[in-house]
Amino acid sequence: MTLLKRSAFPWREFLKSLAAVGLPVAVQNLLTTTASMVDTMMVAPLGENSVGALGLCAQFSSLMFSCYWGFVGGGMLFFAQYWGAREDDGIDRSYGMTWVCMMAVSLIFCLLALLAPGLVMGLYTDKTALRAIGARYLAVVGFAYPLQVCSMAMSALLRATERVRIPMIASVASVAVNIFLNWVFIYGRLGAPAMGIRGAALATTVAAAVNVAAIYGMAKWKGYPYLFHIRAHFRWTRGHARSFFIKCFPIILNELFLGIGNMVINVTLGRQPEAVINGLAVFRTLEGLIVGFFAGFSSASSVLVGKCVGAGELETAYQRAKRLVYLCGGILFAVGLGLLGLRRPILTAMGLSGASYEAGVRFLTVYVFVALIRMGNWIMNDTYRASGDAVTGTVLEIVSMYILVIPAVLLTGFVFRLPYWAVFLFCYCDEPIRYVLMQLHLYSGKWIRPVTVRGEAALPAFREKRRRGRA
Repeated sequence: MTLLKRSAFPWREFLKSLAAVGLPVAVQNLLTTTASMVDTMMVAPLGENSVGALGLCAQFSSLMFSCYWGFVGGGMLFFAQYWGAREDDGIDRSYGMTWVCMMAVSLIFCLLALLAPGLVMGLYTDKTALRAIGARYLAVVGFAYPLQVCSMAMSALLRATERVRIPMIASVASVAVNIFLNWVFIYGRLGAPAMGIRGAALATTVAAAVNVAAIYGMAKWKGYPYLFHIRAHFRWTRGHARSFFIKCFPIILNELFLGIGNMVINVTLGRQPEAVINGLAVFRTLEGLIVGFFAGFSSASSVLVGKCVGAGELETAYQRAKRLVYLCGGILFAVGLGLLGLRRPILTAMGLSGASYEAGVRFLTVYVFVALIRMGNWIMNDTYRASGDAVTGTVLEIVSMYILVIPAVLLTGFVFRLPYWAVFLFCYCDEPIRYVLMQLHLYSGKWIRPVTVRGEAALPAFREKRRRGRA
């Protein structure tokens, strides 16, 4: 009987839905990461220090990402569940709150980049040359931050409501503009002055504006309603706002503390020799390629599971979630192995040689083999969030980072002064422990916590079925 139930899972429909949502988002993220790789390649002739400085600036952008991603995660929870229940008012109000909170974060980082770029760079490295180059980049690219965050908010809404092609096409336009303007501004083509690293920042800013304009234009052309319900976005009620921030708060804390923890790790690695910093900068770009591809399927998981929870199809959500963890993890591992196999032409094209090349290879090798577990944890956490459980993954991630990871990195980096690759390995010492605990929670089914009327009505029967299954 059990075997029949397992074989009855609709794999064809499931894989089709995963591909329909996941592949366009994966392609969009790959395009964005490819643009970062091209940035690195085009800056490489300016010298390895320019590559290293660009990587350190990307870490500041990653900190901004951590600060606003909590609102994206919370927003996606509501978008997906209200989309499953077809509650338009809920989608509109949730998007309005998500957009306002994200834009507030982006403005803070914009002002820091524009007004105190030297101070920002001083946090990430003690190398004077890298700090000077990075400050010149931040002083221009800071204008791009609100534009990038605005497009991220719109893309999150479009993905959750299964309109994934619009942000993908907008990314194609943005990446094409970025690559072309890099060529123009970095080296002074077509009569423009040669701006060096500042030219790369200007190209990024213009490309971000193109991305926003393309999303708005195509959404209007396609008749997509939710982005244009401006008044409805701000028609907040006390009950909905309370529910939104209660659900978002654990995710915000998770991403904020995770971002701070990662900054401590990056500060530690930023005190390594310049060759190691340059190798790390290129590795972070390749890491973005892996994560970007994976994030497409993680977004698909959130939508496919969250939509079912909102519609009251709780058993379907449970069965999908179990399969998504292993399927997406396998896809990610294959991508990582592919990058590792092509390491020499890729790292060389991105300006690494000698000691910096060896450092890049070691970072990539360590990461590929821990990424399978790391991304399994990530997808389970995203799935829990989309289903209404924003607490479990948050608690496990924050506690493990501050009790295990940060002390281990600081001790190995500053006290025991182990080789850089060993310090880097300790950045992931918590992942296997969390994986076991997250798996136990996955199979319990307790992460399914609907926010819609239809979902809540179906919850008692689902809980009883899970209880009987364990008995």
